[in-house]
Amino acid sequence: MDEKTKGLIAAPLTGYRDDGMVNLDVVKPYAELLQANRVAGVFVNGTTGEGLSLTLDERRALSESWVQAAPQGFKVMIHVGHTCQAESRALATHAADIGAAAIGEIGPVFFRPGSVEALVDYCAATAAAAPDLPYYYYHMPSMNQVLFPMAEFLRLADEAVPNLAGIKYTHSDSADYEQCLGFRDGKYDVLFGRDEFLIEGLKVGAQGAVGSTYNFMAPLYHALIAAFRAGDRAEAERLQAISAETCELIAGTGGFGSGLKALLKTMGLDLGGMRRPQVNLSPEAVTKLVTSLEDAGTLEYLNRPT
Repeated sequence: MDEKTKGLIAAPLTGYRDDGMVNLDVVKPYAELLQANRVAGVFVNGTTGEGLSLTLDERRALSESWVQAAPQGFKVMIHVGHTCQAESRALATHAADIGAAAIGEIGPVFFRPGSVEALVDYCAATAAAAPDLPYYYYHMPSMNQVLFPMAEFLRLADEAVPNLAGIKYTHSDSADYEQCLGFRDGKYDVLFGRDEFLIEGLKVGAQGAVGSTYNFMAPLYHALIAAFRAGDRAEAERLQAISAETCELIAGTGGFGSGLKALLKTMGLDLGGMRRPQVNLSPEAVTKLVTSLEDAGTLEYLNRPT
């Protein structure tokens, strides 16, 4: 499998036109904005991108657009999870056909596996549809309630999934995360998935991270990582506190994705609204959010427009 991911991977939002159809025209400027802010790549069609609210054709079209728009060295990972595994396998094959860098898959979100063994069997079947692509298990129990220790998952999947590259770890079990990092002398690429706690991942050795707020304030996280590695823990903690307050303020609007889109719009990237059942923020709510983020110090660290 490919070498381990280093740096920030953004979980991009999906842009929509006024009629609610997916807007592929925004992908290229979106990719350019992220690369200009030293984001290493994207995890397309995941939770932030409303992947499970999109049709299969929309997901394929977005995947193709991101691969085509990707600047040199920009990693495009495609989420292929679906409630029907035949569709997951088809999306995995498509990702391989278009030249994606890797695929990821959240565990089943309706009928859930009753054991780690059943989960590994499920992942192995999807991964086998694209045997030459690195496969990442997407661990996010807050969304699918599949709550097994990932250290145990790696132990069983190590031989069962030949193209297993690692885990997109979006959970708060720091002990389990650390065990995953150390499994077989650090064999796997375990991507940290909680922006508001990034410093905790760094403390135990995280090298790569996937998150939604990297879409609009990557400079803050670059500064946080630099401060941490330089031994300036006070500065790193200060920046992490801004991140945590930012996430709390956006979540407090009741429309996290809509809040992210409002901030990207201030940078000239208009991604439209959200797809039901997610809500769109009122103009008044957006104004209140921006004012709150200014008070929190967030706006100082917004991505620089290209």
